[in-house]
Amino acid sequence: MTTGTPSASRPATPRRSRVRTFLPLGIAAWLVLEIWLLTVVAGAAGGFTVFLLLLAGIVLGAVVIKRAGRRAFRNLSETLQRQQSGAVPAGEQRSEGNGLVMLAGLLLMIPGLVSDALGLLLLVPPVRTTLSRYTERTIERKMQSAAPGTFGDAFQQARMHRPDGTVIQGEVIKDDERPAQRPDAGPRPPIAP
Repeated sequence: MTTGTPSASRPATPRRSRVRTFLPLGIAAWLVLEIWLLTVVAGAAGGFTVFLLLLAGIVLGAVVIKRAGRRAFRNLSETLQRQQSGAVPAGEQRSEGNGLVMLAGLLLMIPGLVSDALGLLLLVPPVRTTLSRYTERTIERKMQSAAPGTFGDAFQQARMHRPDGTVIQGEVIKDDERPAQRPDAGPRPPIAP
């Protein structure tokens, strides 16, 4: 029975992205592949051999992550010291791919032979360099094409700096505010770093 009022139509739901649709399926397929491969290797070489392979992957991954973390911290402190002494311009960056080395260590620590193979592949410097350049170009392209009001646009605006790499801290003050609207309309103190 209708009462004469229009029924509320459902609001249009936003469409799910491909990543949200296929990522759970990809993770499930990867887990099934890892388990199947472990059972095949255990059947051929024995369960103790698989256990030793997994244990070696965990130990090697921990060593790789520890060394990459130390190297990243050492590079950061050296860069900060050189910038404070004025030996290196603030805009110059020296990247050695420590993030990808840490990812390789994490993949080695995850139980499974496919993840171990990917982790070992990331430890090869030419592969790491190629993947780093590809990722950097992809991110730059995505950020340049970011629509206004999106997260990518906000990140791009936050990265804006002068051509020499200097970042200028500042504060936006609207000119349309009237002193009568603000009871504390005195001069504003500068922003302290």
